[in-house]
Amino acid sequence: MARAFLIVLDSAGIGGAPDADRYFNGDLPDTGANTVAHIAQAVGGLHLPHLDALGLGAAVMLASGVAAPGLGATPTGLWGAATEISRGKDTPSGHWELAGVPVPWGWHYFRATDPAFPPDLSRAVAEAAGTADILGNCHAPGTTIIEQLGAEHLRTGWPICYTSVDSVFQVAAHEAVFDLARLYDLCAAIAPRLHAMNVGRVIARPFTGDATRGFRRLQGRRDFAIAPPAPTLCDWAHDAGRAVHALGKVGDIFSMRGIDDVVKGGDAALLEALTGLIDDAEDGSLTFANLVEFDSDYGHRRDPQGYAEALRRFDQWLGTALGQLREGDMLLVTADHGNDPTWSGTDHTRERVPVLIAGRGTGTLGHVAMTDIAASVAAHLGIPGQGPGRSFL
Repeated sequence: MARAFLIVLDSAGIGGAPDADRYFNGDLPDTGANTVAHIAQAVGGLHLPHLDALGLGAAVMLASGVAAPGLGATPTGLWGAATEISRGKDTPSGHWELAGVPVPWGWHYFRATDPAFPPDLSRAVAEAAGTADILGNCHAPGTTIIEQLGAEHLRTGWPICYTSVDSVFQVAAHEAVFDLARLYDLCAAIAPRLHAMNVGRVIARPFTGDATRGFRRLQGRRDFAIAPPAPTLCDWAHDAGRAVHALGKVGDIFSMRGIDDVVKGGDAALLEALTGLIDDAEDGSLTFANLVEFDSDYGHRRDPQGYAEALRRFDQWLGTALGQLREGDMLLVTADHGNDPTWSGTDHTRERVPVLIAGRGTGTLGHVAMTDIAASVAAHLGIPGQGPGRSFL
């Protein structure tokens, strides 16, 4: 029985979104942003032989009309470019739409003011934490704010709360002040209030360290996301009696709906787990993986060299994984949005995303909808699709 492996390279956009002029980084519209092509230009060319053979260079050219230096092989896979219709360029919107469910509402974003949060929200968070107040209350990069406020957090015990240009409310806490269970309990307690405001995610951010040696994030991030508004590809597969394996933050993004088990960790650990699932996953199963370091470590931090190296590591893994696929398997590589590290600001960028498929022959899909990916995975698995997408298989 056929198996499907759906891999999201978080933020690996390929430019060309037709409505990019309506999305901004500061005062600059996203028109012309192109994560993969601009990284290739910045580093003097990308050498990604396996992704390129599946059609990455061709997809960049199709989406944006721009050549990515180092890419452009004749594709041996099935390839195309997908366009998002949801009103956002964020993680939940992209993943839900890839899974067949466009977002029917607009997200709430906190303004870049000081303070960033309304007083009643700040009071509610402090009350849930059992503290006199909160720290932060601003827009900030996560690594920066723990360096700035880590010592005060250790002294007061108040949670560090901050946001970004995404629809998120993030809570950072030191392991010596908030153990992981207490941090998760706090985020779970405040999540319904934030979700009622259409804030997409409450994110727990544990950290460690001290003022002398510096502070650093720990593994254990957890996203408390709004549940999808309708059944997704994960639900379709689960309801059809298929095993559904999630890797990375996929379980959090989908509120564990339709998901049997989750593997978390850094991208190296996730690729190791993916290798194991390619070897051992059940016939008829769906494996849905998100590799986030592209986005969090390199896109938001505007590091094209680091991003290029992360793509190279994935491509190296892919070369081995393709040889491990069973007859009848489909492996599909895509992205949820862009995050051009050469662009202005630190926000995601509104872009089309690649659709690169191994195991379903060779050919050009052209332009497809993001929801078509879910419909096509369902068709490959032989299960009913319930969303608006149409299978391109």
